[in-house]
Amino acid sequence: MRDQLQELLVKRVQQCVSHSRSSIHTCPKIEQKKESLLSRSGEIVKAQATGKVTKVGKEKDDVKPVEYKVHFKYLIKHKGLLYMEEEIEERTAEFYKGVLVEDQEKNPFKDIRIAGEDFSLENEEEEIRLEYRYERMKAVQYAEKWWNSHNPAYKKFEVDCTNYISQCLHAGGGPMRGYPNRGKGWWMRSENWSFSWSVANSMRWYLPGSKTGLRAKEVSSPDQLLLGDVICYDFQGDGRFDHTTLVTGKDAAGMPLVNAHTYNCRMRYWAYEDSTAYTPNIKYKFFSITDDR
Repeated sequence: MRDQLQELLVKRVQQCVSHSRSSIHTCPKIEQKKESLLSRSGEIVKAQATGKVTKVGKEKDDVKPVEYKVHFKYLIKHKGLLYMEEEIEERTAEFYKGVLVEDQEKNPFKDIRIAGEDFSLENEEEEIRLEYRYERMKAVQYAEKWWNSHNPAYKKFEVDCTNYISQCLHAGGGPMRGYPNRGKGWWMRSENWSFSWSVANSMRWYLPGSKTGLRAKEVSSPDQLLLGDVICYDFQGDGRFDHTTLVTGKDAAGMPLVNAHTYNCRMRYWAYEDSTAYTPNIKYKFFSITDDR
């Protein structure tokens, strides 16, 4: 079982740096990553993958399900600039009578659906203004430190993307406010939190609407973003935002590279064109954090 998974990973790594697309083992996601890079005059020059089985299910009708994680590292060359992109894939495989017959990535972007999820920006002008200075590099340093692990000081969610970004923003100096009203402000305390802290769609509306404490202005294109800024993603283009990332770097063209949780990644190209969640209807929101300097 493990030998077959290892063989599959070897073939996926070879595909990353191969110019051939004839193999029956071709992974569409890797091809999309390569095509996206090629369109930007970039390429994967080296790849590495390490896998770990996390769960072996009970066999039924000669079929045994297996869950495993893969840590990919891609050395990317973009117009003379070299940088390392990393991502964690969570995958499921099925073995029929000991033979691998199916392998696929789990869908990571379900978002948190909470009954009554909503927040209010009313009467914010009556609140005391919270002055702060946003330290962008501290936010980025936090994002790099915890991109593939969980800070035990915070609650962890199954869909953890926005919770992770909120932690980064707080590490950069963004002040919490609104406790204990979950529908107001931006905060986490012990086992309680605001919707805007943990839910992608709520953060999308909170950042540009907030008048005190953590707030942001929307910009029209990703190249206007700075390190420590935020991108929100509506994969289906249906008006509900599913995912949140933090800008942690730039490529040779000055376009954002981002870190994210849920399926953890670092220095990933901002557009997510190689994601299994990507659709032609995708919409983005670009938010630059503002402070009181």
